[in-house]
Order: sequence, then C-alpha cells, then structure tokens
Amino acid sequence: MSSEPPPGSGQQPPDDDPFRKQPPPAEGSGSPYNTPPPYGGSPHGGGDPYGGGPADPLAGMPPLAPSGRRTLARIIDMIMVGVVVWLLTWGAGVSEYNVDSDDMQYGKSLAQSALAAVLYIAYDTVMISRSGQTLGKKWLGMRVANLDNGSTPSTQSTLIRSAVLWIPFAFCCACIWTAIAGGWSYFDKPYKQGLHDKAAKTVVVSTT
Repeated sequence: MSSEPPPGSGQQPPDDDPFRKQPPPAEGSGSPYNTPPPYGGSPHGGGDPYGGGPADPLAGMPPLAPSGRRTLARIIDMIMVGVVVWLLTWGAGVSEYNVDSDDMQYGKSLAQSALAAVLYIAYDTVMISRSGQTLGKKWLGMRVANLDNGSTPSTQSTLIRSAVLWIPFAFCCACIWTAIAGGWSYFDKPYKQGLHDKAAKTVVVSTT
C-alpha cells in the first residue's frame, strides 16, 4: 500500500515549507551543499559550525536581521504578553508581592512567575512554529529560520528556543537574562545568534 496521503487530505509533506531553501540542481552526483561557495568561500567567514562542512548555511537565505530591530520586536512581544499576564494575575488577586503584617507571601510571586513563563513560552512556540514570526517580528519584517536549511523551525526546536529565553526570565533573572540572551546577537559572528538561537540552531532573517 502507498504511504502517501490521499488527494485532498490537506496534509503536506514535512519538507513542504515555502521558506525552505531550494538548492539549484547540481551537475553530476552529490549535494550542492558539499562544495565550497563560489568566489573564494563564504562572506560570513568559515563553514557551518554545526555540520563542519565548508558550505555557507546562509547561502540562499535573506540577509540576517539587524540586532537593534530584533530587540525592538522583543520589547513589543514582551509588552503584549506582559499585559495579558498582568490582567490574569490581577483578576485572580495575585500580585508580585503581598505584604501582610511583615509577612511577604512569596507563593503569589511564584504563581505569577509560573504563569508568565507558560504564557511567554506558549506565545513564542505557537507563533514561531507556525510562521517563523511573532507579532513583533512580523510587524518589523523578520522571521526565525533553521540555520541549516532556512525552513520554519519545528515545534520542538521552537520550544527549546522559547524555554531557554523565558524560563530564566520568569523565575530568576528577569530583564537581565533577556538582555544577555538576546544581546548576544550584537556580538555573535557570523550568524548574529542569541543564546536561545544557539540552543535551537536558528537564525533571524529579514523578510523585507
């Protein structure tokens, strides 16, 4: 029996991603990614740090998004989700610190942190695994892409990326961790990856 889905089933093969890099056909056998790029090598310097090959993973992809624009998009997303967190915790009577006769109820702070982590991770994971974009990234003309092939990251990869970014933010380091993880892209070469990008092997590229 054939394993292909019946016509009209609405299913797509896993590689059917409109953003996936489509390498040009190569003469003879072998993959075009196994040969060095033309004109004396990669303009980004070196080969693929994850695969060890000489080819440039960014070949055929849009240019990397500027780190400043990435920061602005992250601030937009933080504000939008932060408003939702505040409304939910306010409606449930949960505040960050509730002082009652010198007794600080840290349980409520922990509940707020847990809710914030869940909402931020869910927001990033759902949005990026669907289109590669959060609302902030969409409005500013960027998307997240797999470094190896330019496609939209899988749910698993996006979950790793989101967890690395938001769990420390919610429970211990707040904006300090966000500045470190996201700010890493200002100094990282050649792929401008934040620490969360490195964990998921993703990059952020421009769509405009």
